[in-house]
Amino acid sequence: MSSGPTFDVIVVAAGSGLRMGGVDKSLIPIAGKPALRWSLESFAATAGVRRIVVVTAHDRVATYAALPWVPSAVVAVVPGGETRSASVAAGLHALERAPGEAGAVLLIHDAARPGVDADVTLRVVAAALQHGAAAPVMPIADTLKRVAPNTTSTSTAHSSGSVDRASVVSAQTPQGIAAQHVAAFAAALASAPTATDDTSVLESIGVAVELVQGSARLRKLTEPEDLLSVGAMLRPSDPTVSFSEILASLPGSRIRVGWGDDAHPVGTSGTLHLGGRAFPESPALVGHSDGDVVLHAVADALIGAAGLGDLGRLFPATDATPKGIASGALLAESVERAAAVGVQPLWVDLLITASAPKLAPYLDEIGANVASLLGIPVDRVSAKASSGNLVGDEGAGKAIRCAAILVAQRRGTSE
Repeated sequence: MSSGPTFDVIVVAAGSGLRMGGVDKSLIPIAGKPALRWSLESFAATAGVRRIVVVTAHDRVATYAALPWVPSAVVAVVPGGETRSASVAAGLHALERAPGEAGAVLLIHDAARPGVDADVTLRVVAAALQHGAAAPVMPIADTLKRVAPNTTSTSTAHSSGSVDRASVVSAQTPQGIAAQHVAAFAAALASAPTATDDTSVLESIGVAVELVQGSARLRKLTEPEDLLSVGAMLRPSDPTVSFSEILASLPGSRIRVGWGDDAHPVGTSGTLHLGGRAFPESPALVGHSDGDVVLHAVADALIGAAGLGDLGRLFPATDATPKGIASGALLAESVERAAAVGVQPLWVDLLITASAPKLAPYLDEIGANVASLLGIPVDRVSAKASSGNLVGDEGAGKAIRCAAILVAQRRGTSE
C-alpha cells in the first residue's frame, strides 16, 4: 500500500458519442487498445489508487462489467443518467456503497480522454489535497472571439471583441476534489444539471480550484479525426496505424468508404470545367454534362459510399439528364440522395491527372468548391494534381482523369 496520498476515481463513459457517429467512444480501439482501457490501466497503475467506478449507459453496463481487461481496482460499473451531472452523481452513490476505505481525493475523469498518465494524476491529487480542488489545464493557441448578443447561429455570428488568451485556459480531466468537499459537491450537482465541468460546480459553491499543468495527450475524442491525432500521441513510434484503426473501430454500419474515377477526352471547343472552376483558355471535355471529371469522381465516390449504385445509373447520358448540365448540380443532388439514406461525407482525397492546364495554382480553390458542395470543412478535402508524366491519354493531353476516395458516415441507424 502506498504511503503517499490516496484517491478514488469516477470514470464517466456514458456519453452518446453523437459527433463520433453515435458509436461508443470508450470502446473504440485507439493505438492498439480500447480508449477506456488506456485510462483504467493508467489509474490502476498509479500509486495511491483505492477504488475506481465506471459510469456508462444503461445498455452497456453488462458489456463493460464483462470486459476481460478491466483492472481489479474497478469496484463497480454502474448506469449513468441523462446528463453528465446525473452520471457523476451515480458514480458518487456507487462509491458510497463500494467496499474499501475512501481515498483522500476524488478524481472525476472523462473516458474520452485516454491519454491520462501518472504525472498529471499525481499533480491533480497533490493540488486538490493542498487547495481543496484542482484541474489540469492547457494554454489556448487560437484567438478567441466574443459572440455578439442575440446571435442565433455561429455561421452568421458577429464579433463583439477578442478575449485575451493570457486570461483563459482549456480545462481537462481528471479533476480532483478533496474528501472534505465531496458531500457539498454531491449536493450541488442536483442544481447544476447542465454542467460540463466538475470544478465549475465547486466554484459555484465557493470552493477554490487550483489549476495545474495538463497534457496535450489529454485531447478529448470528439470527432472521428481526433482518433488519428490522439492515437499518434499514445503510440508516437507508430502513428500511422491509427488511420486504419479509425476505419476498423467504427462499426461497419456507420463508416462508409467510396471510390470514384472518371475520365473524359479533351474536346476542341467550349470551356473546361474542373472542380467547379472554369478554365476559359482550355477546351471543354467531351461529355453529356459539362464534363467536370473532378465533381463526377467525387459524386461517384459518395454514391458508392451510400450504396446507391453509380453516377451513370443515377444520371444516365440520356434525355433524362439535361444535356450540358452543370456537374455541381449532379454532386449537389448526390449529396441529397446520400443524406436521404443517412449518409454524410466526412473527408475526400482526390487526384486530377492532366498535362494541361497546370493546376497547382488552383487546387485550393478546387478543394474549397468541393468542400462547399459536400457541406464539409475545407480542411477535409485534399486536392492534388499530376501531369501524367507523358503516360497514357492523360499524359499526352488527350484526356483528363480524376480519382477520388471519400469517407462517409452513416447516421441514425441501429444496425
